[in-house]
Amino acid sequence: MKHFNPFKWALLAMVVVGLGAGCVVPPADTGEFQTGFDQEAEESTPTPTREVADLSAIYFDFDRSRIRDDQKPTLRENVAVIQEASWKVVVEGHCDERGSDEYNLALGERRANAVRQYLVDSGVERGRIDTVSYGEARPAVQGNGEAVWSYNRRAEFRMVEE
Repeated sequence: MKHFNPFKWALLAMVVVGLGAGCVVPPADTGEFQTGFDQEAEESTPTPTREVADLSAIYFDFDRSRIRDDQKPTLRENVAVIQEASWKVVVEGHCDERGSDEYNLALGERRANAVRQYLVDSGVERGRIDTVSYGEARPAVQGNGEAVWSYNRRAEFRMVEE
């Protein structure tokens, strides 16, 4: 019989509450755009994963992978949650629709790796962090224009049970 782990139950409760509330913190909430929560969920993830409501997305400037100063407080909060958890973390790099598929996959990878390095520099074990780039394939917001694109230039986090 497995040992009862109150931390896992607390995280599960946060996930349920977070999903019910539709947690998303965009870079500049104008109220004009709809997030991807209304889209059907993709069923391509082969490993058991949990999205943790306390891990917020990190946003980037156009064509950049350098972590912006205004995103560092959010990253520090994410580091605290990750360090308390026993799960692995997958950092997903995303881009807006501008640029070729190949370019955006490479840029998404640089963004995910920049966040990974920040986590490692903050004390998270490198072996607990994986990265993946989705380029422009998984936009958070559909549409055109800077207000939309700013939501899509991001790194997101997934917690994966070991």
